[in-house]
Amino acid sequence: MKTLSGIDVSRETIDRLCKFEDIVLKWNPKINLIAKSTINDVWDRHIKDSAQLFQYAPVNVSRWLDIGSGGGFPGIVMAAMSVGLGHQTEFTFVESDQRKSTFLRAAARELDLKITVLAERVEETEAQNADVITARALKSVSELMPMLDRHLAADGIAILPKGRTFADEIPAARNNWRFDMTEHASITDADARILIVKDIASD
Repeated sequence: MKTLSGIDVSRETIDRLCKFEDIVLKWNPKINLIAKSTINDVWDRHIKDSAQLFQYAPVNVSRWLDIGSGGGFPGIVMAAMSVGLGHQTEFTFVESDQRKSTFLRAAARELDLKITVLAERVEETEAQNADVITARALKSVSELMPMLDRHLAADGIAILPKGRTFADEIPAARNNWRFDMTEHASITDADARILIVKDIASD
């Protein structure tokens, strides 16, 4: 076993994620999956940053929804880690950009991951009743709330990595929504937090 972001993973999982890194770098010049400033540091800035989210998910997850999946962070990383542990989680990605949806499907095939990619807007997607929702670098907490409310199962949780402005986003979200939230430090950015949100209801 190897350790990735404090989580024990198999050598096979590491190999799969290394292959994913290569795929991202191959596709990035065509469709700009990640910022140019992070091209030389994909493993730490994107893979390790995504991998740390896995520890906050329940052990037995039936349906995992990743919204605004973009370049596959954290969705592809979550799926690879789940498969590596022998889990039978059903992963669905929602990405409205057709080119990025094409990339996600191609990456899933190359990595032998069974993922459903919906090339549509998350606001218009059929309610997914997901046990876990992830969203990375997509929208503010307040803007995410209607999406989470629509797609989370009654006892589901959202795992939201947020940057240094996270503290300003919470009061705005609480103006219109009630929810339980815990925050955890990020291992890749001292100013960032990982928010675990559940029991969402509109005021």
